[in-house]
Amino acid sequence: MNSQHIVPVKITAGIITVSTTRTPDTDTSGMRIHEIFDSSKIPVVYYEIVPDRIGQIRDQIFKAEKVANCIVLNGGTGLTHDDCTIEAISPLLDKKIDGFGEMFRSHSVREIGTSAMLSRAVAGIRNGRAVFCIPGSTKAVTLAMNELIIPEITHILSHANR
Repeated sequence: MNSQHIVPVKITAGIITVSTTRTPDTDTSGMRIHEIFDSSKIPVVYYEIVPDRIGQIRDQIFKAEKVANCIVLNGGTGLTHDDCTIEAISPLLDKKIDGFGEMFRSHSVREIGTSAMLSRAVAGIRNGRAVFCIPGSTKAVTLAMNELIIPEITHILSHANR
């Protein structure tokens, strides 16, 4: 990677868990994301759990982007009738990072086989902020955070704010 593409960026994180059943005590995926941000010295400044409802998901992204420049939504990215995170977020993105979803599925196939194709993980830029929509399993968030988001977040935000 060419270091002249990367500029110092203060990263602040937002976590939005999309679920109708999880609570702060049972949100193991949200907790895992928080742990990974903490271990990477990225402060988590926003955390909410929201049900699978397009309007409520959008309300949370609007709130999160006021304080965070790296927002990770987990859950609601599958194919069931109530999965709507992608439908809520995709129209709001200024630019999509197509390679994120492609790389997430590519990495996932090693762990879970061809069922990785069912993931609709996406990422993009909204108002100079990086937004990632990933599956809600703890294994999936660990993979996305450790292998894709954390290694590239400074690079992504450097480009997003040029």
